[in-house]
Amino acid sequence: MVKPSHRREMAQRANNEFGLAIRVSCCAFGISETCYRYQAKLSTENDEIADWLLRLTTTHKRWGFGLCFLYLRNIKGYGWNHKRVYRIYRELELNLRIKPKRRIKRDKPEALSVPVAVNQVWSMDFMSDTLNDGRSIRTFNVIDDFNREGLAIDVDLSLPSARVIRSLEQIIEWRGKPSAIRCDNGPEYISQTLKDWTIKQKITLLYIQPGKPTQNAYIERFIPKGHKFHSNDKTVWFSFNRPARHEWLDLHLFESIEQAQILATKWLWSYNNERPHTAIGGIPPRQLLNAA
Repeated sequence: MVKPSHRREMAQRANNEFGLAIRVSCCAFGISETCYRYQAKLSTENDEIADWLLRLTTTHKRWGFGLCFLYLRNIKGYGWNHKRVYRIYRELELNLRIKPKRRIKRDKPEALSVPVAVNQVWSMDFMSDTLNDGRSIRTFNVIDDFNREGLAIDVDLSLPSARVIRSLEQIIEWRGKPSAIRCDNGPEYISQTLKDWTIKQKITLLYIQPGKPTQNAYIERFIPKGHKFHSNDKTVWFSFNRPARHEWLDLHLFESIEQAQILATKWLWSYNNERPHTAIGGIPPRQLLNAA
């Protein structure tokens, strides 16, 4: 929409260059003859206001109209009306400035490492479900990233850090000690109890960035935004939690913790010994371990 001041300029140009009568020019551009003949009495002050606004917004790029007006009124002592200053502020299109974005320096995460030996890196994560009576249960899952072998699925109503340590110690008794364990930032994993235990055992805890499940993709189930899955999509089959959810948890109604643990142990044996894993060439994890 063209402003009246611009329409007045166009009418004056039509009158001067093409010789149109003032009445015809005003009708053509939709302004009154009073508007056509109007002469601003404070145009010099308007130029001064515009100059101040341009200098302030150039020097202080994050200042909006409010700070600029308060600076002119309270610091410089000018008595200009805020409506007048804002009108000039908008005519200069300073209200359309794009504020510079704050650049937050973030540490670039390392690419997901591919272990070359057994017990080099383990991954651990929790899953949740419910019993038939409505009580919530949790599962503690641990895998070896080298051959994607499921090392343990512990089921209980609660799995605090002490229980996590007990499960890891049971795995270490028959599997051996890992060099590092990858996990998210859950309260059980960031507890001082677990940190002290890993220091004593000389095991490195590899924490992923909050909200970045792809950094723990060997075990965590994640769904990329807008992603469409296919049967041969490694993005789907990389994770341990997805088949655990679809092939074990979703297929049973658990009456007790004991029943859930028994079914988990049976499914874990089948996963390690019989189920082809697409991420390791379509063979079961135990077969890759035997070959290694």
